[in-house]
Formats: sequence, C-alpha cells, structure tokens
Amino acid sequence: MKEPIGFIGLGNMGKPMATHLLNAGYPLTVFDTREEAVSALVDCGAKAAISAEATASEAETVIMSLPTPEIVKDVALGPSGIILGSKVKTLVDLSTIGPRAAQNLSARLAIKGINFVDSPVSGGISGAEKGTLAVMLSCPDQQITWLRNLLGNIGNVFHVGTEPGLGQSMKLANNLLSAAALAITSEAMVMGVKAGLDPHIMLEVINAGSGKNTATQDKFPKAILTRSFDRGFTNSLMHKDVELFLEEAQSLKVPTGVASAVQKLWQTACSEIGPGADFTTIVQCVENRAGVEVKGT
Repeated sequence: MKEPIGFIGLGNMGKPMATHLLNAGYPLTVFDTREEAVSALVDCGAKAAISAEATASEAETVIMSLPTPEIVKDVALGPSGIILGSKVKTLVDLSTIGPRAAQNLSARLAIKGINFVDSPVSGGISGAEKGTLAVMLSCPDQQITWLRNLLGNIGNVFHVGTEPGLGQSMKLANNLLSAAALAITSEAMVMGVKAGLDPHIMLEVINAGSGKNTATQDKFPKAILTRSFDRGFTNSLMHKDVELFLEEAQSLKVPTGVASAVQKLWQTACSEIGPGADFTTIVQCVENRAGVEVKGT
C-alpha cells in the first residue's frame, strides 16, 4: 500500500493534481477553505480534514498548491497550520512564492524537524488535468527517487537544484517568458488587426514562422479570438509572478528593462480590467486604446 498523502489547496490546479494522486492509489487527506472543493475529492475517495494542522496530523508527507506567498505562509506557519501537525515530516510546495520566501519557510519548518521541498509547477489547468505539468523540483539528491515517484503522477519532474529557492527561480524565469509572450503578442495582434489583417491568418503565419510562442499557439486561438477569456489564471496572479521575478532579478543585480515593461502592462490590466479577470484579458488594454478587437469570425 502506498504512503498516505495530505493535499492542501484544491483550486483550478490543485484539484486535478490531487485527483491524479488518488487515481495512482495514494490514500489522500485533503483540505481547502471551500467545502465544495473538498466534497468533490471526498466523492472520489479522499478523506476530508478540518484544517491544515489536521491534514498534517494524518500524513507524513503533505503537498500544498496555493495562490500567493501570504496564503502559503499562513497555511504553513499560522494558527492551525501545517507546522503544528503531529505526523508531518515533509512539506512539498507546488506554489509560486519566490526564492526568498521558500528559503525562509524552509528555515522555519526545519526548526520543527519538517523537511521543506521547493517544487513549483507549470503547464496551466490543461497540464494539471492531463498530468503533463513541468515539475521544477529542488531537493537533496537522496530525495530525488521517492519524490520523482510521487510527483511523476502529476507531470514531468525536472531536478533543477538541491536548495530551497532554486525551483522558485526556475518557475519565475518560465512565467516571465509566458507573461512577456502574451503581452507582446497582444500588441502585435492588435496592430495587425487594426491594419486590416485577419487574426486567424495572422496566427497561421506566426505559428509557421519565427514569432511562434505559447500565446499564439494556445491563448489567442482558444481564449482571445473566441472571446472566452477562460484559461484559469488571473491578472493578479500573473502580476504577482512578474513582481516576484523583478524582486529576485534586482537582488541579483540583473537588468530588467523588458520585464519592467511587462510588469507595467499587467499592472494596467489589474487596474483597468480587474485583478480577478483571466490573464488573457490583457489584450483588452491594448484593444481599448487602439479601438479594435482581436476576435474570430
């Protein structure tokens, strides 16, 4: 029988990841602040917990997938937090919180004898549902095998380092590229449409040429031309990730001219379109100023 696992955070990413672990035969104890999210996993065979502490009292290994550094800190260290659990020995964090937050969390948990594993993921909701996420694992070499066996159920595991924070650095670099691709593609597509080009043909040409990127391949055809804006990631979360990248790059004295421009556009999207709106709505910031819409026929 496989070891019991605790899973905290059953949102757009967490729910499908937890489901994959259940399907792989792991006894799962789950917790989320939303009762309906917990009920959906219980219906699939999971056991419900009343708090993060209770989850960490049911399993030696706890996984969390949460949206912000502040929430991660509270769930891990706060009242009724994981740190108070009676059984937990390892905490695997799939969230994006930044290198320094990961290092601080690791140090705080180590005092209680809890091993912190920095392992953010990328690939979006579709990757979480398909089990094809990129898992950016940073852990000591002796832990690689069992963590690969565990996390391989949610995606492709890449061992990017041995210290807490290196997984975060990898994730921030990845998400900056994703954010930049969507931002600049928005400007390029709006320019082309206003000039009189068909957006479908534009995407066909770009995806056959050197401008191809994740925005032209996925986000524009599936969420922007259709005007569904439903990729499941918000403006505020993308803005947070770019801000975390800037903080880390500046601490390392790395120039951030392009990243700073990307951050400003996402700040505009948060203020004008809304922080809770899907991050593909960033195109509307450009559309509104140009007076056109990039939409399919």
